Amino acid sequence: MSTRLRWLGHSALLFENNGRHVLIDPFLTGNPKAAIKPEDAPADLILISHGHGDHVGDVVSIAKRTGATVATNYEISGWLQQPEQGLSKVEGLQHGGGFTFDDWVRVKLTLAFHGSALPDGSNGGNPCGFLLTFPDGTKVYDAADTALFGDMSLIGDEGLDLALLPIGDYYTMGVEDSIRAVKLLRPKYVVPIHYSTFPTIAQDAEAWADRIRKETHSKPVVMDPGDWFSIPK
Repeated sequence: MSTRLRWLGHSALLFENNGRHVLIDPFLTGNPKAAIKPEDAPADLILISHGHGDHVGDVVSIAKRTGATVATNYEISGWLQQPEQGLSKVEGLQHGGGFTFDDWVRVKLTLAFHGSALPDGSNGGNPCGFLLTFPDGTKVYDAADTALFGDMSLIGDEGLDLALLPIGDYYTMGVEDSIRAVKLLRPKYVVPIHYSTFPTIAQDAEAWADRIRKETHSKPVVMDPGDWFSIPK
């Protein structure tokens, strides 16, 4: 079975492979563009890129309901295991390190340049992106919230089938830098995320896609929240 992506709005992502699900940054409650409710989100593995509320989102309630393992950086992993959050199935990783979940998907933490304070003001460690390798060989890079950085070229050396990049500007890289990022990453397909959820990050995704087609060798995939995309191999 091929690997599929469902964009849930903002930076919330759902990957499906072999009947199992990876859920990333599940900001659903309070997300005006959320495609599903937290109680409807499937998850075997949940990834949290950094501590901001629009990425931590509903991780606690979803993890408790589904029994999913949560993987994130070491500082957030400790916060999730405190009595106030009460999670126990948590993997605390750091940049450059990774693990293979249940003999299934390989997750590696990558650099990201952003903030990471947790909703209660606690230290959220360093933000990260994710490099995912699925059993069918599909390689996906979720940049999460980040500025452009030159070492994206090293991530591109992995041979990416799909990259997900923020284009909202203001809090993350915008359209111009995202195009530069695509040139460094060289993915077969690229999906824009973290845009138009709120007025401050409004962008014209179709205009962005037109530039991707004209200025790079990658194929843009513009999705509406709730859409599925089967990643070609």
